[in-house]
Amino acid sequence: MVTLTIMRHGESLANANHIFTGWNDVPLTQKGIEQAHAAGQKIERTGIQFTDVHTSFLIRAIDTTNIVLDEINQAFIDEHKSWRLNERHYGNLRGQNKLLVKQRVGAEKFMQWRRSFDAVPPLLTHRDHDIRYDRLGVLEPLGESLRMAYNRILPYWEDMIAPRLLDGHNQLVVAHGSTLRAMIKYLERIDDQDIDKVEVPNGAPIQYQLNDQLTIVDKMTL
Repeated sequence: MVTLTIMRHGESLANANHIFTGWNDVPLTQKGIEQAHAAGQKIERTGIQFTDVHTSFLIRAIDTTNIVLDEINQAFIDEHKSWRLNERHYGNLRGQNKLLVKQRVGAEKFMQWRRSFDAVPPLLTHRDHDIRYDRLGVLEPLGESLRMAYNRILPYWEDMIAPRLLDGHNQLVVAHGSTLRAMIKYLERIDDQDIDKVEVPNGAPIQYQLNDQLTIVDKMTL
């Protein structure tokens, strides 16, 4: 048996203000910092020892990761950062207030953009340039559906997380709401039509016990 623990970062300023964020960097709120500490304390009580932690290039996930590692006294483990674990890119919706967008386009279109597997948000008209991605030769998306985010996350799972789990090493993933929904979809074999029902709250660790085929034997939210 091996343990995979995944969790969404603590509340960010954009979460608190109901703003679409995506690949934009926003800090944690004080509540988000407290959520990260509380999550770390819950993980610490399990006694789990991790070999690696995986997170995104975005500061809200990185800060949450560092707080959790301090709380579990495992700041020494290998830390892997990847753009593939970034939040779904919300395209031209980023920076906009969710409540105002819902009023403007209607509840049905709003929920399609937010929760469906295939709906693509309005795209940016030009790509941003950021040294984090330019140095890797990665083109920042103009916008993504959850399916597109799923397809960029899967190679990271296959190359970086699954092999370590198969070797018997417990893994911790600290990422984002939509990208963790994509990972959960893969792990739990959730249908495309049902993924809109999956919600990943801020700062709530989800612990999976996996067998030697990486099939789920047990799942628990700490």
